[in-house]
Amino acid sequence: MRRIVVFGATSAIAAAVIARFAARGDRLHLVGRDPARLAAVASTCNSNELTTAVADFTDTDHAAALVEAARTALGGAIDLVLIAHGDLGDQARSEHDYSEAERLLRVNLLSVIALLIPLADLLARQGSGQIAVMSSVAGDRGRPRNYTYGAAKGALTIYLQGLRSRLYPLGIAVTTLKLGPVDTPMTTGHAKNSLFTTPTRLAPAIVRAIDRQTRRGREVYLPWYWRPILAIVRNTPEPLFQRLRFLSGR
Repeated sequence: MRRIVVFGATSAIAAAVIARFAARGDRLHLVGRDPARLAAVASTCNSNELTTAVADFTDTDHAAALVEAARTALGGAIDLVLIAHGDLGDQARSEHDYSEAERLLRVNLLSVIALLIPLADLLARQGSGQIAVMSSVAGDRGRPRNYTYGAAKGALTIYLQGLRSRLYPLGIAVTTLKLGPVDTPMTTGHAKNSLFTTPTRLAPAIVRAIDRQTRRGREVYLPWYWRPILAIVRNTPEPLFQRLRFLSGR
């Protein structure tokens, strides 16, 4: 039994992962913004080893308190942290409205860092534990359809690279889950194609990736086929990239 805290527990992807954690008997502390959705996720777990808390992650002044509350709820220690919250937002609006751009950076980058700082310190004091964070393939290269969101996720991925190197000597793994597009409420209104997956299909791969990285951590593309796709996207020369609509996303 692992003691696990999930921040962003009400997302569709997180809910599917939580169900698998609960099924194998892990002790869970779930943190989410929407009380009704949080209760709905908790009700599917069929576990007595579960506690919940409601929080607004953009209220970064209270991030350290959320971490301490999670530690207490789990009996004084945390084995695994999964950070799963995020928001695609409105790309078109963010291009002309700074308030929307700032909101996307706060939700997808700053609110995560606000949690990672006290979490890293806590696990360092413990001398054990694992951090897993949901990032995105959108952070690998800026594309017109989502570059504000992608900028936040790209910065988050780099932050996690540094954190991984800092915590590695202490035996604490940091796993970056670089997810491709998933058919969830967050992508409602986005045209779907064969590269999209679903939370139900993705959850087993997320759990396997976390379980396999308990000692060292690394960046994992999920589903797997995004690794070769993004290798092409990252390394295509700029003039050609701009001409190829299927790569640039124009």
